Amino acid sequence: MSDSYVIPSPSSRLVKSSNPSIVAFNPANHLQTELKLATKEETEIASQNDFDYGKEVRRTALWVASAGGFAGIIAATKGVDSAVEFCSGYVLEQCLSVDNLFVFIVLFEYFKVTKDKQDRVLSYGITGAILLRGIFVAAGAATLQQFHQVLLVFAAILAFSSFKVLFAGDDDEDEDISENAVVKFAKNFLKTTDQFDGEKFFTMIDGIKYATPLFLCLVCVELSDVVFAFDSVPAVFGVTQDPFIVYTSNIFAIAGLRSLFGVLSNAISQLQYLEKAVGVILGIIAAKLAGETFDIEILTPIQSLIVVVGILGAGIGLSLALPPKEEESVEDI
Repeated sequence: MSDSYVIPSPSSRLVKSSNPSIVAFNPANHLQTELKLATKEETEIASQNDFDYGKEVRRTALWVASAGGFAGIIAATKGVDSAVEFCSGYVLEQCLSVDNLFVFIVLFEYFKVTKDKQDRVLSYGITGAILLRGIFVAAGAATLQQFHQVLLVFAAILAFSSFKVLFAGDDDEDEDISENAVVKFAKNFLKTTDQFDGEKFFTMIDGIKYATPLFLCLVCVELSDVVFAFDSVPAVFGVTQDPFIVYTSNIFAIAGLRSLFGVLSNAISQLQYLEKAVGVILGIIAAKLAGETFDIEILTPIQSLIVVVGILGAGIGLSLALPPKEEESVEDI
């Protein structure tokens, strides 16, 4: 009788052979092991995602608290009115940053940038935005000192932006991102490849350096911020003409944009009335700028803050009270 064991049950783990160095493979047991490993991996990923989300919430709260602390410093050194102007500018910039978040989401989807690479693009993009806003604020302040009537130009820019936001048609919302002027300019300007190389912005292919989709996405983010600066900087000048307040309110809003993106990226599509609220705010600030051109004060600093916060809160509240209806799928009969 040979030295072997035959176990007919399919749940058996081993089949012992006469050769002790050979262990027969059991498909049922192997599949069970793979399922356990997959479940464990999914659990770890889910836990990591939850942790990351909590981290982004804490980072956002920290930036908001830092802005509040800085407002307190301004109140102690420059006066309460300047602190109120800073808060108004900060909240206004946070409102306008919603458009940035929409663009970030669209660009990440178009260039197929995965979540593990998005943080790198946002970090470089925000750093570039801080430098660009400094240039815009300095240019705007210098122009205001020479030509006070430039406020009418700022008002016209904001009024046009308000009109576009409030009366945007479905064609604008369904725009093909590949036909976007910013994307087309970046693609024509750079020698690019469709291949990612980890988190690198450039890669070598056959001895030639190519920009990866990650770098192309970063360029589009930076160029988009230049476009947004034409709205945001005049908007804050509508709240205050102090260059220090204008720039610092921009900086605090932009610096917290990365963590705000992590918090709102999944929920922003549900805030359907928030963009319209931003459009209303831009229209009011445009009217305020036009009035100041002729030394007519439409809103005081504290009134500006109340209006901005009130309209923003109304837009968020209405979005939560009237969530968008899910499109019904058409089933083949």
